[in-house]
Amino acid sequence: MSVPETFFSVGEELRLFGLSCAFGAAFGLLFEIFRTARTLFPHNLPLIAAEDIVFLLIYAVFLPAFASAAARGELRMYFAIGNILGFVLYIVTLGSTVSAAMKKLFFAVKKLLTIIFYPFRQCYVFFRRKAEPKFVGCSKIIVSYFKKIRILLQNPSGLMYNKRANNKRKNVTNVGKKG
Repeated sequence: MSVPETFFSVGEELRLFGLSCAFGAAFGLLFEIFRTARTLFPHNLPLIAAEDIVFLLIYAVFLPAFASAAARGELRMYFAIGNILGFVLYIVTLGSTVSAAMKKLFFAVKKLLTIIFYPFRQCYVFFRRKAEPKFVGCSKIIVSYFKKIRILLQNPSGLMYNKRANNKRKNVTNVGKKG
């Protein structure tokens, strides 16, 4: 009867620790993409929080999957420590260089898209200039119509619901009565 191995050798543990450090660096690159997107496209706080939650959910799915695939389903603390170490080493060493390169790449793509969509933008501006006076004219007609209706309505401050009862009682004054 053969008993399955229940422990890792030192070589296997070193290999798993190195793999977890490498995957931590990969998560550093993923975080760099999120960070670059934040600098290029300004975000509000709820969107930043949502991005952070998505990042942590990706990591939460990865860690047990890594343990299942590489370590016979055994989750060890040094996997997370290796991930954190790889992440920090990536951010400290290559992070700023990759971030600068990604910003340049994104700005180049943004410039290219601006050039590509320039004719469409000009068509939009042309049609908007033609259509805007018609819509503004229609809106002025509608606004003047509502102003006429508003004039016909009574002034709400002069209204009182129990007016007859108020006329019988002389000691109570009319609320909102002008005069």
